Amino acid sequence: MQGARLERILITNDDGIDAPGLEVLEAVARELADEVWVVAPDHDQSGISTAISIHHPLRVTPRGERRFSVSGTPADCVAMALQQLMDKPPQLLLSGINKGANLGVETLFSGTVGAAMTGLLMGIPSIALSQYFTHRNAVRWDTARTLAPGVIRQLLGKGWEQSACLNINFPDVPAEEAGPMQITRQGAGRMDGVNSTERTDFRESKYYWLSITRHQHPEAPDTETQVVTQGGISVTPLEFDRTAIALREQLHAAIKTV
Repeated sequence: MQGARLERILITNDDGIDAPGLEVLEAVARELADEVWVVAPDHDQSGISTAISIHHPLRVTPRGERRFSVSGTPADCVAMALQQLMDKPPQLLLSGINKGANLGVETLFSGTVGAAMTGLLMGIPSIALSQYFTHRNAVRWDTARTLAPGVIRQLLGKGWEQSACLNINFPDVPAEEAGPMQITRQGAGRMDGVNSTERTDFRESKYYWLSITRHQHPEAPDTETQVVTQGGISVTPLEFDRTAIALREQLHAAIKTV
């Protein structure tokens, strides 16, 4: 696939069908393929990982030619696209472009990454893309828009397609100032935990908001967080097996000696 124009790309996201990042991703996909299919959640599904809807039906709403919204999760969108909506499978699935980076531990919670993992599960080469920002109201969409087509072209046909999905993060700098693409490892990222805040509504009933807490601990030079925060483009291959190999060996040795 490297260098050649693709026949068909499927795009989705977790920020919803009307998100600005999806519009940017559609423009990127049209540079790469003759046919672009858009199947995305009808509202924001951030933080939902690879969840699939098995306890309620899904509704699909046509939004134009080869464009649909789904009343479900990003993983639902991938399944619906491949099983119900597309006449032939795509050569590539792109998920994003997420508003905010997906780094380290956050990739386990990310619906953007979750959609790419679902694509991998269903046999489609899949890439998650995110745009890092330091100010929420000043997201540099032009950076991802400018750099993504070239980055994706470099990666296609390099042998990762059936064994992993790729998690790409673009830095919060102008495109012309971005550092080179680097193949990174996940690392710890910035996520520190989940915080709950209690509030009271007008009927004196309690309700709660969950939010992510973050830290600023340093990371190793080859991690995605270090690369992106220093102005580079990170590309991390992600797979399903989360086995802690070193700990497995430690436990194995410890139990044998008991």
